[in-house]
Amino acid sequence: MNLILLGAPGAGKGTQAEILKEKLAIPTISTGNILREAVKNETPLGLEAKGYMESGKLVPDALVISIIEERLTKDDCKNGFILDGFPRTIPQAEALQEGGVRIDKALEIAVSDDVIIARLSGRRVCSGCGAPYHMISCPPPADNICPKCGAEIITRKDDLPETIKHRLDVYHEQTEPLKGFYGDQGKLAVVNGENGIEETTRLALEALGV
Repeated sequence: MNLILLGAPGAGKGTQAEILKEKLAIPTISTGNILREAVKNETPLGLEAKGYMESGKLVPDALVISIIEERLTKDDCKNGFILDGFPRTIPQAEALQEGGVRIDKALEIAVSDDVIIARLSGRRVCSGCGAPYHMISCPPPADNICPKCGAEIITRKDDLPETIKHRLDVYHEQTEPLKGFYGDQGKLAVVNGENGIEETTRLALEALGV
């Protein structure tokens, strides 16, 4: 099965990608990871991407798609793959299609903005050892000092409500239209991602018919 995961930042795509990878015995392909891998391995496409990355520019869609296509030729993709983080826009989805990459299903993990803001804005992290905390599920000590290493526990800039809202706005404007793109092709499946990891996985497997 050739699968794309859709959903807003904080919807749980990364978590579900790891679970589905094991359940379906197919690799998860994260564009960030394969770009870094291509650069590290100094493939011709990786060296081309490196020039853009080092100058702080976005790697062009055509080059990203070429790197994805190169990755999809590997043996571990013979039975399918999970694309996580790409495509992000309709032009990227169209370019993927034109490049001959077949997509069987686009699975959206649907979570309301309010729930995402509560999830992400509750995150805290130790500034020393990086230990994760959450104000609801794993609250930090009252003094905000990490018991593991003694460093201060902080809120990352990415987890400030105004940053989260901006990321959600970008998602709704640029990425959410992909639901219509894949829906028109009869390839969209939507599952509720608000009721915990296990329930989301159950609904996802059900939607995928496995």
